[in-house]
Amino acid sequence: MNKLRSYGIVTGSYWAFMLTDGALRMLVLLYFNKHGYSPLTLAFLFLFYEFFGMVTNLLGGWLAQGKGLKFTLIMGLSIQPIALIALSFMNDSWGPSLTIPFVMIIQAVSGISKDLTKMSSKTAVKFLVPEDKSSSLFKWVSLLTGSKNTIKGLGFFVGGFLLQALGFRFGLWILAGIIVFVLILSLTSLPESIGETKSKIKFKKLFDISRPLKLLSGARVFLFAARDIWFVVALPVYFSSIFSWSHSQVGGFMALWVIGYGVIQAFAPVILKFWTRGEAPAGLAASNVSGLLVLTMTAIALLFGLNIQPAWSITIGLVIFGIIFALNSSVHSFLVLDYAQGNKAASNVGFYYMANATGRLIGTLMSGLLFQFGGILWALTGSAIFLIISFIITRRLR
Repeated sequence: MNKLRSYGIVTGSYWAFMLTDGALRMLVLLYFNKHGYSPLTLAFLFLFYEFFGMVTNLLGGWLAQGKGLKFTLIMGLSIQPIALIALSFMNDSWGPSLTIPFVMIIQAVSGISKDLTKMSSKTAVKFLVPEDKSSSLFKWVSLLTGSKNTIKGLGFFVGGFLLQALGFRFGLWILAGIIVFVLILSLTSLPESIGETKSKIKFKKLFDISRPLKLLSGARVFLFAARDIWFVVALPVYFSSIFSWSHSQVGGFMALWVIGYGVIQAFAPVILKFWTRGEAPAGLAASNVSGLLVLTMTAIALLFGLNIQPAWSITIGLVIFGIIFALNSSVHSFLVLDYAQGNKAASNVGFYYMANATGRLIGTLMSGLLFQFGGILWALTGSAIFLIISFIITRRLR
């Protein structure tokens, strides 16, 4: 019962954080797009967010190894309200030379907060499930990851709504209040011992990980770069500028996509059980689902490039892509915990999510570059190329 209660608190904390994280992303993206910033500039606003996420995952895993996961979780939750309130002091009278660096720095702080919380929450699941229960681990991590993405999708809608209804500053204050409440709950309710190990790992040993985990991390870089190439800047700006959608409409579509993606992730064990015969997935499952992603994105890019019902091609195509991507991501999220060594679990998971943040960093930059110079088609094509690379790496897990 204590483990179930701890899982509930960890999951609730992660939910609240991802709600504010999704809302913050949509607030910043739509606010600056409204003020005429180019797609490439919009991408730069998120670069520090992703870069410091890379650093945080690596160092956070090492820190959690010695201090425990509650320490890093509380640290992550404590930093986010500071970032949100600080960003609310941005002034519309500032020029781009001041505004852009200021927002990049605040986004860096938010990125540190996000990845401390993410690494802590996901690693905690491994310590709350018995080591010999791989199928149970797959179910619990799928539920955590899927529900998190559903909540983050809701955050996209909340961000668009807050911007339209209350404005930039008041929206940020509301989000900060949510996190402060959850911080107090986590601080007073979680046991101190989650994730603590008797053996401390030296910093130079952080890269001493197994070959399967290295391959999985390499595939993750290109998998998430492929998603963010079209997701971060290209698609929201495309909808806003080409379709003339309002903030709420853009946020609503992005929200529905991520919510659906999260639901599929949560039910991945049920969907994949016929493929894996009821067992937890292995490298073969990751390879097969990765191949389906390549075919799907290639078809979307071809249909759009040939001007065959472009609006339907991109919207319906990306819904299908989201379903397959969710299954692939769920398999990855399980495998990283399965591959992680018990006494080095936090540092192993931190290394893996450093690779995840690297992919997001590359995808964010490429999203702005490709969309600015080649439109949405270049972004979709770039995504397909990155998925092919991810598939080639994933095949070696077999």
